[in-house]
Amino acid sequence: MRREPVFDVLSGLVQTVIAVQGLRVEMTGLHNIPATGGAVLAVNHTSYVDFFEVGLAGRKAKRNVRYMMKAELENNRLIGFLMRHCKAIGVDRDHGGESLEKAVTALRDGEIVVVYPEATISRSFELKDFKHGAARMALDADVPIIPMAIWGAHRVWTKGFPRQLGRHKFPVNIAVGEPISPEGAVDELTDVMRTAMSAALDKAQAGYPMPAGELWVPARFGGGAPDLAAAKQLEIDEFAARRAAKEAKQAKEKRTG
Repeated sequence: MRREPVFDVLSGLVQTVIAVQGLRVEMTGLHNIPATGGAVLAVNHTSYVDFFEVGLAGRKAKRNVRYMMKAELENNRLIGFLMRHCKAIGVDRDHGGESLEKAVTALRDGEIVVVYPEATISRSFELKDFKHGAARMALDADVPIIPMAIWGAHRVWTKGFPRQLGRHKFPVNIAVGEPISPEGAVDELTDVMRTAMSAALDKAQAGYPMPAGELWVPARFGGGAPDLAAAKQLEIDEFAARRAAKEAKQAKEKRTG
């Protein structure tokens, strides 16, 4: 693994935070992360901090992963510095094609690029509908997709719940599945990837205590989290509220401008 001073420091900080919180991180299937060459690391998205575990898994496999992050974050002096020195890939939603090209270039250069196929956090903690970006990248760069599932990180910090940043000793399970060859049409490869990620999630959840009624436990396990349909409606309402707020702000600026 190449030495990257900024990435090395950040990795050390992440491991310190995990140790302070007492998180009990268990990983299986790390041998499926290739020692060399490019790959799309497809991960489920349930938490604001699951990128910690993704990076930790990469380091355990002796690879530095490359995150895809909102391009506007580059305007922040500190975050922009970190993005540049950690080779993060800026994602501009208004120019998605350019972001895809950057990711494909990184993959062809032998990097492991992290992709959340669900795009946004799943409020149900189940797998949502997948976007096609991960499959497109893998096919264009001719690299495998590595399915990964994380379970337990959402108990620390997720959407709609208070943060739990103390020393809580939550168990966090990470399961990495076998590489998926970049074959077939985009839709077909996306379906194969989703099936593999579902299997990885089942493995990560196996044996994990799921107290009935707890808000972080999925509905199908008797928990209090919304089911997929209810979670989707919450997301629709959230996006509508954001859009209305943005339009109101633009209208106000127009009036006062």
